[in-house]
Amino acid sequence: MKKIKLIMAATAMLCLTASPVVYADGFAPGEGMYLGAFVGHAAGHVSAKVTATETDIQATAESVNTLEITDGGLALNGVEGGGWIGYGYKMGDLYVGFEGDFAGGGGEFKVTSDVALSSTTQTTTDTTEDLTEASAKMKWSGGASGRIGYYINDDTLFALRAGISAAKFDVKWAAQSESFYGGGPAFGASLQSRISAIDPNLSVKLAANYVDYMTAPVSGIGSILNDSDNSTNSEVSGAAYNARLGIVYSFFDVNSLF
Repeated sequence: MKKIKLIMAATAMLCLTASPVVYADGFAPGEGMYLGAFVGHAAGHVSAKVTATETDIQATAESVNTLEITDGGLALNGVEGGGWIGYGYKMGDLYVGFEGDFAGGGGEFKVTSDVALSSTTQTTTDTTEDLTEASAKMKWSGGASGRIGYYINDDTLFALRAGISAAKFDVKWAAQSESFYGGGPAFGASLQSRISAIDPNLSVKLAANYVDYMTAPVSGIGSILNDSDNSTNSEVSGAAYNARLGIVYSFFDVNSLF
């Protein structure tokens, strides 16, 4: 009788110990807490509008010159790499969750000219630089979003996401450089499928995203200053889009704590 009780106690302890492991091995794609890594291709475009007002005090005249990119803009293009972190719930065939992402690198563009353009820095003594090249590069991007989805089958999840994203851009011209930050709403879609042959908690994920950086005023660039008689107003707008391929591993569920 004592042996039977010992066997029953040992069996109960084994079941209690094994149950979380069994559950962990049953994570569906995107379910529970997960980490992931990806590589991708980033692209986008930048448009700008610059309005310069010049006042001639002696002639009491004012001239307004406007430069605007209205067709297409400047193209961004480059490679990025980063990671995902998130948590998701499986409710039958439906899915809901939230996710954060961060990527280094991204789109870059460079503009060159055979004819030098002049940039005047107005200080106590005006100096002029010849500009034959200007470039901008996305240094990093990151964001957070909510996700909703549908399980096509037990091993495949299709999900949509909506949230916000921000990025840092390094701009260089002549011998000067400056960093700018942009942000805006982000939208995307993903397809995620479990790799059961390797590990049932491991999945491969293909995602596509779009970020609208909206329109931002730029009041000054580098050391270019305006005196009281002249003013320059600049507006920069743009959007970025990327495609990312990576792997995701689910490893923890909050319900296992209760």
